[in-house]
Amino acid sequence: MEMNVSKNDEQVVARKAGGLNPAVIIPILLVIGICIWLFVLGSPGNFKADPRLSGASVAFSDVEGKEMHPQGFLGMIYMGGVIVPLLVTFMITVIVFSFERYFVLNKASGAGNVDNFVVKIRSLLNQNKIDEALEECDRQQGSVGNVVKEGLTTYKALAHDTTLNKEQKMVALNKAIEEATTLEMPMLEKNMMILSTLGTVATLVALLGTVIGMIRAFFALGASGGTPDAAALSIGISEALINTALGIGTSAVAIILYNFFTSKIDGLTYKIDEIAMSIQQSFAEFH
Repeated sequence: MEMNVSKNDEQVVARKAGGLNPAVIIPILLVIGICIWLFVLGSPGNFKADPRLSGASVAFSDVEGKEMHPQGFLGMIYMGGVIVPLLVTFMITVIVFSFERYFVLNKASGAGNVDNFVVKIRSLLNQNKIDEALEECDRQQGSVGNVVKEGLTTYKALAHDTTLNKEQKMVALNKAIEEATTLEMPMLEKNMMILSTLGTVATLVALLGTVIGMIRAFFALGASGGTPDAAALSIGISEALINTALGIGTSAVAIILYNFFTSKIDGLTYKIDEIAMSIQQSFAEFH
């Protein structure tokens, strides 16, 4: 049992080291988001000169002093203002950590089909073929395979233990499976909070951008002395709507992906619980 404890310690270290580190990745993604806003969305190729436009409706002036205004979708997004880099960063973050979760959860599922693995293990347990079941775990690997292997290893150790009665052995077996499951869960759920948080925060930040855009629109209306300036009003309203669209889009993608990965995690934990029950039933029947 001491060997199992040392093994578990090694597994804890390995799981803590696995996956992307948000403290490192998110600042990098923020820099990338700002660069996209400045050099991709704000590229001069996304704007054209139009001397008829007032300064309130332009993105910038070129070196010759000609006023520029957006042409195409990328230029329009750039006109969303300083909140846009944050929303772009949020979208990139959702994409990056979604890919990370996808690969991690696929690896956690193991080398083979999880449903087939569950059927094989249950069949071997019904025949009390523990060694063959352990070999199947080595082939499967992944989180499911790791938990089942830990349970079967404890199963074998308790089967030859003469110091405990049957009830104590069942308690020890159940505890070993629960501890093995607890070790796997942090790896499965790591960075899920980022997707969940962005599903809410993206909408709130977009709302902030929307409010700023509307403030600019009404400020332009007031500065014109009550005479509506269509160009100034349109740029403020467009800024508000651009932020709203980016925020809602990012939030929707984050929520959908969060629910998708949560369902995958729930599926894996259900398979683990299913096999754990079979291990306990097998032990109770044969020992």
